Amino acid sequence: MDPVPTSREGPPLIRRLDERLVNRIAAGEVIERPAAVVKELVENAIDAGARRIVVNLDAGGIDRISVTDDGSGMAPGQLGLAVERHCTSKLTDDTLVRIATLGFRGEALPSIGAAARLCLTSRAHGAEAAWQIRVDGGVVGDIRPAAGPAGTRVLVEELFFATPARRKFLKSARIEAGHAETVVRRLALATPHVAFRLESDGRMVLDLPEQDRLARVSALLADAAGGGLHGLLTVAGERDGLALTGYACGPAVHRATAAAQYLVVNGRPVADPVLRLAVRVAYRHVITHGRHPVLALFLDIPPERIDVNVHPAKTELRFADADQVRALVIGSLGRALSGGAGNGGTGLPALQSRPRGPGMIWAPPERPVPGFAEATLAFDAQPRARRFGPPALADTAGHPEERPAYPLGAAVAQVLDTYVIAVAGDGSLVLVDQHAAHERLTQEALQAQHLGGVVAAQRLLLPEVVDLPRDAVEALLAEADALASLGIEIERFGEGCVLVRTLPALLGSPDPAALLRDLADELAEAGGVAHPGESASLGRRLDGVIARMACHGSIRAGRRLSRDEMDALLRRMETTPRANTCSHGRPTWLKLSRQEIERLFGRS
Repeated sequence: MDPVPTSREGPPLIRRLDERLVNRIAAGEVIERPAAVVKELVENAIDAGARRIVVNLDAGGIDRISVTDDGSGMAPGQLGLAVERHCTSKLTDDTLVRIATLGFRGEALPSIGAAARLCLTSRAHGAEAAWQIRVDGGVVGDIRPAAGPAGTRVLVEELFFATPARRKFLKSARIEAGHAETVVRRLALATPHVAFRLESDGRMVLDLPEQDRLARVSALLADAAGGGLHGLLTVAGERDGLALTGYACGPAVHRATAAAQYLVVNGRPVADPVLRLAVRVAYRHVITHGRHPVLALFLDIPPERIDVNVHPAKTELRFADADQVRALVIGSLGRALSGGAGNGGTGLPALQSRPRGPGMIWAPPERPVPGFAEATLAFDAQPRARRFGPPALADTAGHPEERPAYPLGAAVAQVLDTYVIAVAGDGSLVLVDQHAAHERLTQEALQAQHLGGVVAAQRLLLPEVVDLPRDAVEALLAEADALASLGIEIERFGEGCVLVRTLPALLGSPDPAALLRDLADELAEAGGVAHPGESASLGRRLDGVIARMACHGSIRAGRRLSRDEMDALLRRMETTPRANTCSHGRPTWLKLSRQEIERLFGRS
């Protein structure tokens, strides 16, 4: 190895960096793009007690950012300190424990002034005039009198003109404006008592009045869900001093990314990985893999059990007990999502709640709903030879009080031998995908039996030999004990073959070969997609296996049903958790109200 070259003049000398250079280096951590500037300035406005905040962007904030608020404002003697590093009015002690404000580092304004041209104009309430200070690339100007209303206006121009290397890495104006809009939306959701207005290149993007939390969440989530909420689910839970509240869209509303997930901790919008993982786990039973739910969650936690001083952007946290937080989020969302189908769009299940410690468990009604079967629907073993005919006109056109009060209504017909048509008590038209619906019912029944410790199995009259590829055989046999706990008893039968002795009774009479091939595929697929912090063993991946089994035990599209069978399906859906979606996250039913039907026909 060649020796490290040394200088004849001796080791390099350590020197103190220029203050402006220090600020530019620090700005690289705090100010990554225009959206980061908007975040810091809006947070300052909120901390100052503003009730209205106006944000204007030119070229996505690259050319110009203006943030105006009606907050407390600043006296002239405070302006000079505001643009100095590590000067802040937001820390009441030196412990960094009870931080009640969004900002606290004292880095934002000096970092912005080091990387751009900053003009700060402020007038305290009751003061006769406003005062102004400018900072250009770290050079601080004099404090001068100026005109302006009570509050503060911050103008940022030519972002990163002093650090051109950083400016090269910015995206297009449209993309940068999108990031800034996301920041404003998240802060607006966390502070519904503040009115917000966002304009970009002269176009009004957001205009929100002061609202209560539900109104603000509805406004922002409706936008994120493409204009339709399909009923918000109320989320609530408490655990050992932690409180979680919020609202979530049903599983039918989802996005390709987690951008529509609003997470707020002690009033601070965050993008914390602990919370996001908990959301993903809570929704994994009801949403398509790779899709993300739309929701707004608010977590209140004692300040001594959380550290917000983890990242310069303050979007990630460190919890004293992350497992406790995860359990609260998963449990609360699970209860909100556990409702049967059609319960007024609220997600509240047609089940009774019974307290158990700090949480709740869901128990079936004391008396079964008419048409409800304990384990499985009483479907005929063979398809009917005759098509189910429509009921008499009087059956469906009677008075509203004569119609059943069930959420999914009464079955009236089956179309395409796949979809059940029902009429609800309010006259709405309900369409049910019979295979998707029964798939969810079967999965929940299997899941309940497995959690109860015993999955009822039925022994085949003649054990069936299934030919499979060698890797599929090995994958199945490696999990033979776990499969046996699910009612599937298998053993090796020569090269490339598996002998099947039992199958779950809930599945009826599925094709063993097709079932085992699908289970082998599930094991192979799940082996490479274990979630962070989860074991790759089958015990941690049973959800996917049970979902595959449920698909094989469900009535198929093309199967003709009697009216009693259809009504029994509807009643089971109303009392089965998570019956709004199938095992793959697709909706099991759709509802058209009278207004929606009339709109389709062009009626006023």
